[in-house]
This record gives sequence, C-alpha cells and structure tokens, in this order.
Amino acid sequence: MATKKYTVTLPEELAEEIRHEVGPGGFSAYVTRAIERQREQDRLGELVTWLEDEHGPVTEDELASAEAERREFERHFTEQGPGAAGERHRRAS
Repeated sequence: MATKKYTVTLPEELAEEIRHEVGPGGFSAYVTRAIERQREQDRLGELVTWLEDEHGPVTEDELASAEAERREFERHFTEQGPGAAGERHRRAS
C-alpha cells in the first residue's frame, strides 16, 4: 500500500508514551493500526444502526441470551487451554 506523510496534532504526553512503548520507527505503524481499528468500530456502528433500522432495537432478552452464549464460549475455550485449537488442527492433518 502506498503511503503519504501527514501532519497530525496529538497530546504530547500521549505521543511520547506511545513512542517510548513502540521504540524508534514504530510510531507510524502504531498510529496506522489505531486508525484502522477506529474505522472498523465506525463501520460496526453503522452496521448496528442499519440493522436496528431494519429489524428494530435489540431487546434485553436478546442481549441476555447473547451474553450467556459468550460466557459459554469463554468457558469452553478456557477449559480447552492455550493452543488446544492448534493441536486439534495438527492431529486432523
């Protein structure tokens, strides 16, 4: 992907904190990833708005059901332990 240099204004303390964490040369990549994540969040917000316009707002029951399902997935993967998915893939190959 082609790149172009831009000038942005950031709070100095925040910029220096990031520069310290990512080291020399990592600042632009860090900012790029942050902007990409924000764009993803913006697009997801647009999708939610569109879905709610089409189907109505999410109900409390639907939210509770989704949260219960999320907890079940979390429990399942916690029980499997780290790397379990990769190990199953290697055994299947």
